[in-house]
Amino acid sequence: MRRLSFLLSIFSVAHALNISIPRLAPATAPVVSPSLISLSIEMDRWIDWAGTTSRNQFFFNTLDNLKQITGSPPQIRIGANSEDHTDFRQDAEFAQAVFPPPTAVVPYPEASRIVVGDSYYATTRFLPPNTHVTWGVNLGSNNVTAAVLEARSIAKAFSSPGIKSAGIVLDYIEIGNEPDLYKNNGLRPSTYTTSQWVTDWLKFAGNVSTAAGITATSHTKFLGASFAGSSHSTSGFSPQAAFQAGLLTGPGKLISAISQHRYSGSFCTGSGGLLQDLMTKSTIRGNLTVFKPDIEATFAQDLDYILGETNSYACHGAPGVSNTAGAALWTLDYALFATQLKISTVFFHVGIGFKYSLIQPITLTRSTLDGTTLPAPAPAHVQPQYYAAIIAAEAIGKTGNAKITELTINHAQIAGYAFYEGSKLVRAVFINSKAYLPESTTRTSVHLDFGFTGDGATAPASVSVRRLATGRATDVSGVTWGGQSYETSDGRVSGALKVETLPVAAGLDIQETEVVLVEFH
Repeated sequence: MRRLSFLLSIFSVAHALNISIPRLAPATAPVVSPSLISLSIEMDRWIDWAGTTSRNQFFFNTLDNLKQITGSPPQIRIGANSEDHTDFRQDAEFAQAVFPPPTAVVPYPEASRIVVGDSYYATTRFLPPNTHVTWGVNLGSNNVTAAVLEARSIAKAFSSPGIKSAGIVLDYIEIGNEPDLYKNNGLRPSTYTTSQWVTDWLKFAGNVSTAAGITATSHTKFLGASFAGSSHSTSGFSPQAAFQAGLLTGPGKLISAISQHRYSGSFCTGSGGLLQDLMTKSTIRGNLTVFKPDIEATFAQDLDYILGETNSYACHGAPGVSNTAGAALWTLDYALFATQLKISTVFFHVGIGFKYSLIQPITLTRSTLDGTTLPAPAPAHVQPQYYAAIIAAEAIGKTGNAKITELTINHAQIAGYAFYEGSKLVRAVFINSKAYLPESTTRTSVHLDFGFTGDGATAPASVSVRRLATGRATDVSGVTWGGQSYETSDGRVSGALKVETLPVAAGLDIQETEVVLVEFH
């Protein structure tokens, strides 16, 4: 018996991981936005999200949940692919959209044409109070009049009493979506260059700035670039190439942030990615660190840098990957790591019926996975990725000036981030990105032991712990956070909160496909 106890002890020590946590915020730790995880919404079905004559209460609730935790709602960008297929007509009520037929690969395709009127933009009033918004206007159709009419209507909406009294503000107008792809999708010749795009953009921006009242002193500014990819150099499409081509001249001086888009792979032709590949710690870091030259070039121009559209796999996600519990871990690690590159906001793209949507805000009758008719309609619901937004909000807290630093953890599957209020250590998040799959026979755990470095603060004595509980990494429902569920008919949390209290010296175990939030006392 003594020998068995000794062997078990040796096994435990061999699988323990020592985590070193600074007592005080490192000087390099950036302030993290309360709305770090925000939403990019496909424009064609915006009114399904917002509502028409009354708000979509389910969608409002899911945003308000996050606002209650951090004090700030997620930022909302409305645009993307259908942004460049939108026209304005004064007598149009809300929106009139034409959609191509659904396919097994893309069960809910974007509209090929959408016509909107004033009432369409006015529905912005249904967002939570104090929401910060980005609206896109059409560059792809090369119709300056359409862009001007859209911009004028957007400005009219944001000057209306309902939106102004709610404190909902227009941060940016985005002129065009992914112009680097215009040469591939027929919106421009195949020889289209960055210089030609800059000429187009400046022409539109001069007219749009007048229509929308964008000036050097206005709050609203332009969002620049919005490229699908990057050469990361002064050739091809990139922020560097755009700056060199004169983007920041004339009306380009009204750009205050650069946006780029990023997906971890593509499902556009039906080819998907493995869930473990998506979740893997090194892959996440590799997919983001390639933007370092772009970020540095942007900061050199004294501009903010955001990921204005991102998610797992392009073309609305991969079935059995993008809609799973494992994708929730990817979302959380991806967003938190982005802060370490000084990316201020990460806009996860969503759309009606998209596999990677954090939220499905209306009842669906077709499968999001293959487009077949569902045996029974699926009511509005959150998907596992939504829990990543909740966890990030809990970790960031309500101060508005929390700082974050990634912890140095020499383990291929364990990531960790410490959060500070002022300079004081308050919380940490740990992620075990090992996928616990249906074929897995054993769910392993890693034991974390905490040590504290630096002077000037007393090391904490105890911790309270909340866990993201999942069955398997491939599960599409049944996820809980601290024992509670957001998989409810109204999007509000239900169930009793479960919190473990442990002495710091005991450490804790984290199993495959699990997240723990540690609060230090």
